[in-house]
Amino acid sequence: MTNPQDRTLTSAGFYVSQEAPINTDNPVPTPSVPAPDILRCAYMELVVTDLAASRKFYVDVLGLVVSDEDDNAVYLRSMEEFIHHNLVLRQGPVAAVAAFSYRVRSPQELDAAVAFYTELGCRVERRAEGFTKGIGDSVRVVDPLGFPYEFFYDVDHVERLAWRYDLYSPGALVRLDHFNQITPDVPRATKFMQDLGFRVTEDIQDDAGTVYAAWMRRKPTVHDTAMTGGDGPRMHHVAFSTHEKHNILAICDKLGALRLSDSIERGPGRHGVSNAFYLYLRDPDGHRVEIYTQDYYTGDPDNPVVTWDVHDNQRRDWWGNPVVPSWYTEGSLVLDLDGNPQAVIARTEDTELAVTIGADGFSYTRAEDTEAMPEWKQGEYKLGNQL
Repeated sequence: MTNPQDRTLTSAGFYVSQEAPINTDNPVPTPSVPAPDILRCAYMELVVTDLAASRKFYVDVLGLVVSDEDDNAVYLRSMEEFIHHNLVLRQGPVAAVAAFSYRVRSPQELDAAVAFYTELGCRVERRAEGFTKGIGDSVRVVDPLGFPYEFFYDVDHVERLAWRYDLYSPGALVRLDHFNQITPDVPRATKFMQDLGFRVTEDIQDDAGTVYAAWMRRKPTVHDTAMTGGDGPRMHHVAFSTHEKHNILAICDKLGALRLSDSIERGPGRHGVSNAFYLYLRDPDGHRVEIYTQDYYTGDPDNPVVTWDVHDNQRRDWWGNPVVPSWYTEGSLVLDLDGNPQAVIARTEDTELAVTIGADGFSYTRAEDTEAMPEWKQGEYKLGNQL
């Protein structure tokens, strides 16, 4: 972890500091040209193997709004969105992510994106007509971490349905909130994202300095994306926001009523990291979707960075509930610009799963406790004695 002199222990049990306490011995070179000015995460393009089944899940069950569709793709948006879409479902042979897409501040930022990634030696493609319906001039790249990114400004506007309460479901999804990416080297990925203009808000480390995950933002929330340590590059999840936590409970009730409770992988619960209320679902292809609400504002320039101990059993769930192993180990493939799955590189550092689940004595609720946890709570909480 960071030098104790540079951090403050809070009453909530985590540390805060003014700078992200993450360093790498293997950085991606910092380009000499400015990075594109990114506004926010805007949409994800998912390849699915059964378009009809995926449409049913995202539209009929989760209530996303169809902006457009054809025989090969469905374009979806959340209730408060005014750009054409937040999610593209595209029929394909292999379930994967085709693009993590960001909106930039002006059309000129696309030139900056081309220069930034060209200097890094990355493959860069630009299409004046865009790569998807509803999006104009766009740049797609495969970044040095192996992820397919898109940058755009020009977009078709659609009706923002924020005032159409007659169309709201009890579990209405109102915004795209963030992505989460799996990478074998979190410090390297974090440094590169900082070069791209992202700021770290929270991270998970241990006393040896191993970094297990980092949360980074452009918009003033906890994150637009997170880097989670594991075999990668892969996508961990895409997250949509609701207004309140009762909306998440309504989604759970709906899934139960439809006999689709097997779609629930984890939750509902409250995160320690981000302080948000959450639910994790798996779509028909196994792509992970988080339903998320009630994190906090991070827009001030001196917003403190929160660092969690990997052995704090409230970091992932504030209530101390177990994290299922699949949540740590499984993720979606990502594609190159030709539509081929990227090779997955194994993480060589310790993983959260290895140092917590099933390892008696590694987790704690109060770090200063001298008494051991109850036997049924040891390991990564209750789950440790079940593996």
